[in-house]
Amino acid sequence: MVETSVAPTPLLKDELDIVIPTIRNLDFLEMWRPFFQPYHLIIVQDGDPSRVIKVPEGFDYELYNRNDINRILGPKASCISFKDSACRCFGYMVSKKKYIYTIDDDCFVAKDPSGKDINALEQHIRNLLCPATPFFFNTLYDPYRDGADFVRGYPFSLREGAPTAVSHGLWLNIPDYDAPTQLVKPRERNTRYVDAVMTIPKGTLFPMCGMNLAFDRELIGPAMYFGLMGDGQPIGRYDDMWAGWCTKVICDHLGLGVKTGLPYIWHSKASNPFVNLKKEYKGIYWQEELIPFFQSATLPKDCTTVQNCYIELSKQVKAKLGKVDEYFIKLADAMVTWIEAWDELNSTSDIPNGPAK
Repeated sequence: MVETSVAPTPLLKDELDIVIPTIRNLDFLEMWRPFFQPYHLIIVQDGDPSRVIKVPEGFDYELYNRNDINRILGPKASCISFKDSACRCFGYMVSKKKYIYTIDDDCFVAKDPSGKDINALEQHIRNLLCPATPFFFNTLYDPYRDGADFVRGYPFSLREGAPTAVSHGLWLNIPDYDAPTQLVKPRERNTRYVDAVMTIPKGTLFPMCGMNLAFDRELIGPAMYFGLMGDGQPIGRYDDMWAGWCTKVICDHLGLGVKTGLPYIWHSKASNPFVNLKKEYKGIYWQEELIPFFQSATLPKDCTTVQNCYIELSKQVKAKLGKVDEYFIKLADAMVTWIEAWDELNSTSDIPNGPAK
């Protein structure tokens, strides 16, 4: 019997950047060394730019602090959040790679049910390189996975799928809860490993978490703006969700797919629920207006690029959500500034990321 060999998942070593926002030394990278060391890292230092962030030896990286952001973007730096992990999106902007993986510095390597270390990055790459199925739900989840297929009744005309723009990973241990849920369930831990990847259907929103996330920068990068959060802003902890809502509306319009499920990481540390409540307080009320807004948002047919879609969405944010609070007028303006800055930095393909460390 001749054994058929399965081709290994391409590493995309020269096509992917890992973006990490941080305020501390990156000792957590030691655990990730077997998986991350071949890749280029973009570290976005938040907070005090005079603080020296230590990175373990042997990693190829560049590090940007607030002074660098101000120098590179000039007045447009106002669109990048300060004292909030939303600053990570600056790394998306300066990257020149096709793919981005972003992870928080309190996320460690998880183990699968057999006890084997999970290579989260490899699974994200698999998710991104395989098509998505946003137009018709497959009850066996990912039909392109080994051991699965399209079930009876799935239209043959849709079996080619759609390009995958986003791979949204999950977390073992500390779940990504809001402050009220944290307060009610302070000791709850996620121990369930669900071995599944599924495409989020067209027309369905989801709460995107930025701590274990990969995306195709060429397909959807300009929509991955994490908004105005943190210092000087009335809201926090909605950065990734804002980006997710905008991204999903645009992916639906452009016929792109968003996946969620595998891979898991081990989320090691629960943030303070009382601090979180202060950050989330207005957002908890506002989201009851935000979700219907995004559910009903439509984009004109002549919006055929991510940038055009995002500018159009910013106009709708200003016109409709500006009535909820003046913060959204400011945010809509920042959305436009973000696209202008993105286009300026990405006008040619040969601009280097910056000095390698």
